[in-house]
Amino acid sequence: MNFRPGKRPAGGFIDMTPVVDTIFNLLIFFALSMNFLANPGVTVDLPDASAPQVGREEGDIRIGITPEGGIRLDGAPVTLEALGARLRELAGERRDPRVLIRADRRVPHGLVVAVMDAARSARLTRLAIMTQRAER
Repeated sequence: MNFRPGKRPAGGFIDMTPVVDTIFNLLIFFALSMNFLANPGVTVDLPDASAPQVGREEGDIRIGITPEGGIRLDGAPVTLEALGARLRELAGERRDPRVLIRADRRVPHGLVVAVMDAARSARLTRLAIMTQRAER
């Protein structure tokens, strides 16, 4: 083998190590910075329990959640999987409807969030959680 220090290959060699290092550094930077972005979450109008009840509007979509986890959409039973499709249908029929969620206090928080997520996926943005007036 002929090792001469001053001679380079004729094809022109580019060292890729700095390029790969830079790409990995950028990848790590963007991966870490994505964790610090504000998550908008679900916009909810939470009325205070001691405040007056929110008035009902014509065209409201009412979702009830029983303590056993059953979901009722405007009084009719529906599964969580079918809720999104049914909400999309109702959103097309009604003009800017508000979704009123009435969940029993024993319902797991995750189920309420899943119902809210189904409403958001149906492009319904006016959400309210129904409460009862606190007794003094």
